[in-house]
Amino acid sequence: MATYDLAIVGGGIGGSALATVMAREGRSVLLLEQSQTYLDRVRGEWIAPWGVTETRRLGLYDLLLGAGGHHVTHHVTYDETITPAAAEARRLPLGIFAADVPGPLCLGHPHHCQTLFDAARTAGADARRGVVVTSLTFGDKPSLTFEQEGELIDVDAHLIVGADGRTSQVREAAGVVLHLDKPHHWFAGLLVEGADGWDEELQAIGTQDAFAFLAFPQGDGRVRIYGGYALDEARRFKGADAPRQFLDAFAMSCSPDNRHLVAGRPAGPLYSYVNADSWTDEPYGRGVVLVGDAAGWNDPIIGLGLSITYRDVLAPYGEERRERMRRLRIAAALQAGLDMEFGEAARERRRLHFERTATDPSLNMHSIAVLAGPEAAPPETFTPKHRERVLGRAET
Repeated sequence: MATYDLAIVGGGIGGSALATVMAREGRSVLLLEQSQTYLDRVRGEWIAPWGVTETRRLGLYDLLLGAGGHHVTHHVTYDETITPAAAEARRLPLGIFAADVPGPLCLGHPHHCQTLFDAARTAGADARRGVVVTSLTFGDKPSLTFEQEGELIDVDAHLIVGADGRTSQVREAAGVVLHLDKPHHWFAGLLVEGADGWDEELQAIGTQDAFAFLAFPQGDGRVRIYGGYALDEARRFKGADAPRQFLDAFAMSCSPDNRHLVAGRPAGPLYSYVNADSWTDEPYGRGVVLVGDAAGWNDPIIGLGLSITYRDVLAPYGEERRERMRRLRIAAALQAGLDMEFGEAARERRRLHFERTATDPSLNMHSIAVLAGPEAAPPETFTPKHRERVLGRAET
C-alpha cells in the first residue's frame, strides 16, 4: 500500500494549488480529481488584490499570468440615482490596495483549474483524473480508497485534505458541521464574447430598477457578467431563450457602455443560484483538513472565493479563518444590502449612501476588506453599529 504525506481529494483550484506548492517542497502528494474535463461553473474567475498577493506568496502568480491572467485596473459603481458622468468621476484605481499589484486578476475557471492541475503533476504530485473516492478514514492513521478504471486502490496518508467543493464528501465523512446563512437574492452568471467595446481594464457594478449587474473583463472581448435579482423571481432567467433575456437585462441607462455587453454572444452556460454565506467553525479534525469551498464559502456578491482559497493553502488555520470568514460575511451583507435590493426604499438608501460617502469615506470601509483583505479594515467595520450606520438598519 502506497503512503503519501498528503492525499488531496479534489483537483480544482484549492486542491491543485496546494498539491503544486507541497510537491515543490519535496512532499509526496496524491491529488485526486473526479472529473475528466473541467467545466464552466460560472464562478471563480476574479482574484482580489489581496488574493493576488497570496498567489505570489505561493509562487503561482507568474504561472497564472502566463496562462492568460488579465488584470483590471479600475472600478466604477453605476446607479440609477446618479448620472453616468458622476459615477465615472468617482472611478476607483485598483492598484492602491496591495503592493505591486495593478488590480484584480481574472482568469477563466476551467483553464485556471487545468493550469494548476498540470503544474501539480509537473512538480511531482501523483495527479489522477476520473477517480471516485469510495472510503475515507481519519484519525491517527488516515487512509482512503479510490476507484480508477475499475480498480480499487488503497492508500495511507499523513494528512487527508478535502478540497472537493461545496458538497464536500470529505467534510461529510469527517462530520464537520456546515452552517448556512439565509439567502439574500438570486445571482446569475454568463461568459460573453464579442464585447469588444467594453474597456478591458474596467470592472463595474450597477443597479437599476429590479436588476443589478457586475462585469469583469478577461481580455480579447470576453467579459464575465453577473446579474442579481429578487428572491421571488426564481423563474426570471429560465428557458431556451434565457441567455438572450439575461443579456437584454444589461441594457441600462445608468451605464451606457453596457450596450457592448448586450451585443455580446454567450460563450458558456448561464447558471442561476441563490447568494448566501456558509462556514464551518473548525474546518479540520484528526488527520483531516478542509480548504476552499469545502470549508465554507463567502457570499459570491463580493467575489472572494479564489482569494479565500489561495490564503487557505498556506494560512495559520483555525482562528484566523474563522475571523476572516466572519468579517467577510459582514462585508458581503453590507454590499448586498446596498447593491442587491430593489424598490423605492432601496433606491433611496443608495442615493443617500452616495451622498454621505462623499464626505464620510468610512461608510465604504467594507470595500477595503474586499479589495485589501479582511484584516485591512478597522475592527469596528464588522460590528452591528457600523452596519446600522451604512444601511440604516440593524442586522435581522
